[in-house]
Amino acid sequence: MNTLVTLVLAYMALTIVIGLIAARRVHNAKDYLVASRSLPLYMCIATVFATWFGAETVLGVSAEFVMGGVSAIPGDPFGASMALILAALLFAKLFYRLNLLTIGDFYRKRYGRGVEVLTSVAVTLSYLGWTSAQMTALGLVIHVLSGGGIPLNYAILGGTAVVMIYTLFGGMWAVAFTDLMQSVVILVGLTLVAFLVGEMAGGIDVVILHAAENGRLTLIPPEADGMALWAMLAAFLTVAFGSVPQQDVFQRMTSAKDEKTAVRGTVIGASVYFIFAAVPIFIAYAALVLDPSLAQLFGDEDGRVVQRILPELVLSKMPLWAQVLFFGALLSAILSTASGTLLAPTATFTENVLKPFAPKMSDRQFLLLLRVVLVSFTLGALLFALNSRSTMYDMVQNAYKVTLVAAFVPLVAGAYWKRASTQGAFLSIVLGLLFWIGAEFTLGDSDFPPQLVGFLAAIVGMVIGSLAPQIVQAQGQSIAQALREEAHHKS
Repeated sequence: MNTLVTLVLAYMALTIVIGLIAARRVHNAKDYLVASRSLPLYMCIATVFATWFGAETVLGVSAEFVMGGVSAIPGDPFGASMALILAALLFAKLFYRLNLLTIGDFYRKRYGRGVEVLTSVAVTLSYLGWTSAQMTALGLVIHVLSGGGIPLNYAILGGTAVVMIYTLFGGMWAVAFTDLMQSVVILVGLTLVAFLVGEMAGGIDVVILHAAENGRLTLIPPEADGMALWAMLAAFLTVAFGSVPQQDVFQRMTSAKDEKTAVRGTVIGASVYFIFAAVPIFIAYAALVLDPSLAQLFGDEDGRVVQRILPELVLSKMPLWAQVLFFGALLSAILSTASGTLLAPTATFTENVLKPFAPKMSDRQFLLLLRVVLVSFTLGALLFALNSRSTMYDMVQNAYKVTLVAAFVPLVAGAYWKRASTQGAFLSIVLGLLFWIGAEFTLGDSDFPPQLVGFLAAIVGMVIGSLAPQIVQAQGQSIAQALREEAHHKS
């Protein structure tokens, strides 16, 4: 155990060092936010994969699968992979050509300042759950490795400090370089561990057959009623649509060296993510086959406990080399995602909510403000993590509800519907949020999913608001005007 802990601490220290070295490339805000738009294809693929392959994939999704099978995980990896594909095919070229720093800039150009602020606040708030999930996972790893000697909340504090340090100084350059290293560790480490656990459980075919016989591979359970199907659809759409208007997706596409690389890097990264997400799912189910007593964790009142299935199996039944590989891969998944989820809301809130209050701010002052906001957001997410008892899967699912009802419809309409107006965007956001929040308080668990109520209201609001007489003065530009203006600026 001492050797394992030493190696884990050394790995975390190495991550900080790489991040600080990358910080030497940061000379201005553009370097900090989008790595000067210079990332080659292999780095784009690595940043997409590593950022999305986080704690919820290794610990959360795998635990949900063990409990409920494929039907319990429509949001991730299915919805998450679809979100990346949609973002790449529908928005990568457009965002790249508009030469924007944040996704909030799109809403300002298309609809004006008011819509920019509302959507940027929604996007920022949506990251609380996702970021908190990574902090919880990092703390869980430290807690388990210490044999319970370090209380979970103190472990969360220590892990959060590590991520904040290298992201604070290195920005997107630090994220890109550490993601590249962490992607290799994840792919190699989890693959070897999967083969080992599969053999220990009697073979890969035995594990898959066991899962099939116990209904874990059935997409729609025979007992599922209409409301259960609506719940599955809602879980899928919440992530598939709700995570499209996210700054981390936007940053990875616009950090590419050209628009072709932006599209290809995102699509390939999404494909690798979808395929490889099956590996921790297989490992977790093989762990249950190997040690059925782990099923006792499912009954704990603290939803976070079930996520200990993999760490505890690895520590109790695997040789040291496998422990090193597993925890190295797990830490890589957590650190890569955590750094991205700290930087993304920082960029959006600073650029689109705070900066307009000081339009004459120098680039150096803006860079300082970015770092102050990053620390502030880290503290907010930390408080959320320390007080939540939800599973990582639930925390991430809940995070995307706000962007599904408040940001997705204005984004799609703004890009592809010429009649979309500022009034339509305002009404879409307001109705989406009001109907969603109202449904959360009035509908029960067995009723129609509240976020779908809000999503449908957002669509209706956009259509009615855009086609009705325009009481709210139109602001912003059409996409064609924005592209012409940017082309003229470049020339």
